[in-house]
Amino acid sequence: MRTLISTAFVSLDGVMEAPGGEPGYRNSGWTMKDVDFVEDAYEIKGREQEEAAALMLGRVSYEAFSPVWPSMTAEFPRYNAMPKYVVSTTLGEDALVDNWGDITILRSLDDVAALKKTEGGPIIVHGSAQLNRGLADAGLIDRYHLLVFPLLLGAGKRLFSDTDKDAQKLRLVEHEAYSNGIQKNVFEVV
Repeated sequence: MRTLISTAFVSLDGVMEAPGGEPGYRNSGWTMKDVDFVEDAYEIKGREQEEAAALMLGRVSYEAFSPVWPSMTAEFPRYNAMPKYVVSTTLGEDALVDNWGDITILRSLDDVAALKKTEGGPIIVHGSAQLNRGLADAGLIDRYHLLVFPLLLGAGKRLFSDTDKDAQKLRLVEHEAYSNGIQKNVFEVV
């Protein structure tokens, strides 16, 4: 069975929208402009790229990443080479880029559950707020890699849903706080 890892930059109040500067969001670029850069805080990002065997994205994140990441050969060499899965009910095969390796469209969370039952290494989910909420609500996420920023952003897309559901227990397996206030929290779903 494959491990599904959700990785995210989140504000203390759970917002994950536009951390890198995507247009249309009031606080766009909050990870870069509002918190001092401390290289050690991002060590987990390199480790994720080494650990992952596949990348999973929702349609919106795919449409944002696919025009940019394939050309970022120095920053994302392993991500660019690994298989990608896009979870979407609307994305057509004709919308897939041809310079980013093997890309498969999954049409449902049932397809994700079936993929998890196959042999292979961990699958990492980047961005993809709506997908993350659906995966969590369906009990499909095995681990969270969170860099929590010391910011309250208020409005914005959130990592976690507000669905009324049974409590989900997490086990903190790794954590660290950095001089800029960022906290690394790695949780396994129990």
